[in-house]
Amino acid sequence: MDLSQVRFDEGGLVPVVVQDARTGEVLTLAYANREALEETLRTKRSTFYSRSRKALWRKGETSGHVQEVVEVLLDCDGDAVVYRVLPQGPACHTGERSCFHRALLPGNPPLGFVLAQVYATIEERLKTLPEGSYVARLHREGLDRILKKIGEEAGEVMIAAKNHNPEELRHEAADLLFHLLLVLAEEGVGLEALAETLWARHRPRPV
Repeated sequence: MDLSQVRFDEGGLVPVVVQDARTGEVLTLAYANREALEETLRTKRSTFYSRSRKALWRKGETSGHVQEVVEVLLDCDGDAVVYRVLPQGPACHTGERSCFHRALLPGNPPLGFVLAQVYATIEERLKTLPEGSYVARLHREGLDRILKKIGEEAGEVMIAAKNHNPEELRHEAADLLFHLLLVLAEEGVGLEALAETLWARHRPRPV
């Protein structure tokens, strides 16, 4: 990023929107001065400027909840920045994952957020293998059993689509996605790697 393109305000600051790179969820709104932006670009860790302390604020310096920065974007007018991050722990000082956790107009979370939460739960179940867990049971039955479930659920998706039944289709598709996430977790393929592959295929190529 060419920092000469950044339009800092009269106080030498620019607002920074912090976004989860995996889910697209907005985590917080902070501010950065030139030094904070330079440090963020150099260290690949979220660094801001604290207006109350009048000093650099390195996210996670005291809490341990650092944010690995994978991309920094500048808006069309040059007066706002986005940090796309992989957070290690909650973004909010209250312990909430995002500072924006109080809904004025409630809605459903985005698909990326839901998939990331489901995947994280599957990973936790695979590590702890609790009694009564569906994930733990399938894990114990082995990879072939999980792959058989994927085949079964894919067949159910096809039947629902052929029957033009949207309600059934969304439920069967959710079952298929769940079992697909399970086999990805079993084989150690993270959602970041999957997103990277999909984006590489989707991103427009120069002509």
